[in-house]
Amino acid sequence: MSITYRDAGVDIDAGEELVRRIGPLAKATRIAEVLAGVGGFASLVAVPGGLAEPVLVSGTDGVGTKLEVAFGTGVHDSVGIDLVAMCVNDIVTCGARPLFFLDYFAAGRLEVDVAEAVIRGIAEGCKQAGCALVGGETAELPGMYEGGKYDLAGFAVGIVEKQKILDGRHMQAGDVLVGVASSGLHSNGYSLARRVLLGAMGLDYGSVIAELGVTVGEALLTPTRIYARACAAVIAACGEGLRGFAHVTGGGMLDNVPRMFPDELAPRIRLASYERPRLFEVIAKGGPVDEAELRRTFNLGVGLVVAVAPAQADAAIAALTQTGERAWILGEVAAAGSNDTQFV
Repeated sequence: MSITYRDAGVDIDAGEELVRRIGPLAKATRIAEVLAGVGGFASLVAVPGGLAEPVLVSGTDGVGTKLEVAFGTGVHDSVGIDLVAMCVNDIVTCGARPLFFLDYFAAGRLEVDVAEAVIRGIAEGCKQAGCALVGGETAELPGMYEGGKYDLAGFAVGIVEKQKILDGRHMQAGDVLVGVASSGLHSNGYSLARRVLLGAMGLDYGSVIAELGVTVGEALLTPTRIYARACAAVIAACGEGLRGFAHVTGGGMLDNVPRMFPDELAPRIRLASYERPRLFEVIAKGGPVDEAELRRTFNLGVGLVVAVAPAQADAAIAALTQTGERAWILGEVAAAGSNDTQFV
């Protein structure tokens, strides 16, 4: 009897069914600049008009071991939002408008319902970011991933006027740092969080965390905030008074905030300026995990930091609040011999 591709572990029919389901999801994210999206060999997106010197901005990322929580709970739609967030939140720090997004989904065996749930989340993330899902790749790789596991990667492209790129060049000592709340761990530190919650504390994904009133799975699968619309609002509100954005990802505020600073300046973070979300305290006590390790691993409740001239601080906070974010004065820009983050 002739051996088929399905016998070897690849189901072409399942792949075609997934493509059929993806079509309406991608269509719902379409923006005016999309000329050709999902379905062809390549996607076509026009450069927006009205820009004298348009510069493309790109970023790529994954979701990391947060996927293990999706596997353990059977909840797969929220990690798609995370995938978009991790890419888009990086490119908007340059002042860019996100234009389009592509994904890569790889599994040992394609489970169409699971893949559709993941891509539904990706489409939702694109809607939140205001960008288009224009394509991607679904790979069925027998023997590479076992037990229903899969991997995700994403790629985002945005655009910015060359003269409006945010690169920290106008930052000055005395400028104000505005903190923007995270929704939780976002997509960083999950290996440590799972080691504490599932290991040291002996919980499972269905266990209710008394201090939070939700299960471990619910707490860990809270989607990453997407800050694209919030950043656009701050750009419009603050103009030249905006100095920069920092997306707080792996490395926490300790490593990420200095990335928007010139060498002669340093961020001074006032940790008492806000109440740290309880999930981080649960992890700290449950490990235990010391403060230094918390600061270098987690966002500690701050997903984005905005640097503005002092006169624009109120306008920045108002713009962020109007887009549904929680924002406050987190600290200031200080003169220093190095740009290492200072916690006070």
